[in-house]
Amino acid sequence: MYFAALLARTEDGWEASDTELDDVETLSDLTELAREASDDDTVIVFIEQEDAWFGLVRVEGEEDPRIYVSDGAAAARSSYGEILTREILGDDLDDIVDELESLDLDGTEDGEPLDGATDDDEEEDTGVAAEAVPAAPVGDRLILADLGMAPADLLALESDALAEISDALGAAEVLEAVR
Repeated sequence: MYFAALLARTEDGWEASDTELDDVETLSDLTELAREASDDDTVIVFIEQEDAWFGLVRVEGEEDPRIYVSDGAAAARSSYGEILTREILGDDLDDIVDELESLDLDGTEDGEPLDGATDDDEEEDTGVAAEAVPAAPVGDRLILADLGMAPADLLALESDALAEISDALGAAEVLEAVR
């Protein structure tokens, strides 16, 4: 189960709204969703999956989005998290996945299948990708530094991250209205 919210900085302060991710399949879709919330102002997209991980995407005008994920390995095991981690790690992740897939790690000699094992038992790409991603924060740790949250504070977040982030940004009151 995911929770997603948008925090958009306007001339009048922060505006918050919860959002649906049903139509989001790529980072471009997520970026477009943020840009629709506010044309040229800063928009922070917050995605959380059941306290397992959270991700931030910061969009400002036409600039490339900045991304931070609290736990890369946990995020890579989910559809929206994989979008973010794949964008952060890019070609490095693809190289690691290719290298892992080329190794004979099934515990048998000469890559022979285990008794009763079939090709259908092989892991999907997301499983291999999740193994290749560190179980640690990944991405832009300075994503909120100029908005009032130091990188050390961001790295220390565990549960109820959205509340602490919105508090640091001065957006706690507007966020309460959408939660």
